[in-house]
Amino acid sequence: MSEYHNPVLLHPSVDALVLNPDGFYADATFGGGGHSREILSRLSPQGHLMAFDRDEDALAQAPNDPRFILIHNNFRFIHNYTLLHAAGGLDGILADLGVSSHQFDTAERGFSFRFNAPLDMRMNRQGGKTASDIVNSYTQEELEKIFRLYGELDNARRVAQLVVTARGAAPILTTDDLDRAIAAALPSFAEHKYLAKVYQALRIEVNEEMRALEKFLSGAAASLKKGGRLAVITYHSLEDRMVKNFIRSGNIAGEEEKDVFGRSSAPLKAVDRKPILPDEAEIASNTRARSAKLRIAEKV
Repeated sequence: MSEYHNPVLLHPSVDALVLNPDGFYADATFGGGGHSREILSRLSPQGHLMAFDRDEDALAQAPNDPRFILIHNNFRFIHNYTLLHAAGGLDGILADLGVSSHQFDTAERGFSFRFNAPLDMRMNRQGGKTASDIVNSYTQEELEKIFRLYGELDNARRVAQLVVTARGAAPILTTDDLDRAIAAALPSFAEHKYLAKVYQALRIEVNEEMRALEKFLSGAAASLKKGGRLAVITYHSLEDRMVKNFIRSGNIAGEEEKDVFGRSSAPLKAVDRKPILPDEAEIASNTRARSAKLRIAEKV
């Protein structure tokens, strides 16, 4: 498990989530199973846990436990599976967003610029477009939009222009091809940080992460019992803003709606005013935890 993925904010997230040992819970992002195993350790023989992962590599990490169900599908469908397996609703849902250590560290998956590999980035390799498909087929305007929106790049237009120019000479098929194509736009003082934003933007577009997160949040709110809890760990501002807005207002735009009596229609309320952050010891042992934020909400 630790080699596949080192779970972030493990105890704070599970401590806040599992309040009923006999309850039915969901781990929306199974990965290496670290959070799932910790949840199972807190449950009684009557408790249940279902987990989701669209990456077939994660399926081999499933614990052999009769209380556990692993669903090979996108977490955006959580409400469908709640109706199927837990018609009475869920006592808690956990989502650890982003990419697993295994995906980053497996060169051929193409998630990291640390390796020269096919430019893939699909979390589910059974279908769908790859990052190479995107950089070779999107218009310059479309590329600029995803680099600006999902990578938050100040010079998104310049990066898009370089990609289009490079692919005119030869297709961009590998991570090295992409790195060379946009080299002229990289600041010398923060090259790796900048590349990380480019790769983040492409990964989000490949996997439709923002659309999936929006569907997941509404599905999670519908799936929880009254008093049930949602715990979400985010790693960048786009995710965190969506989660924060949804908890506050019931939609990702953050526009709070009220009834005729002035009561909020938001289905959740924040348990803590501020997000929970990893401590220095966790960051020292797992650098990927440094940008993590845990937000906890309760169904009202």
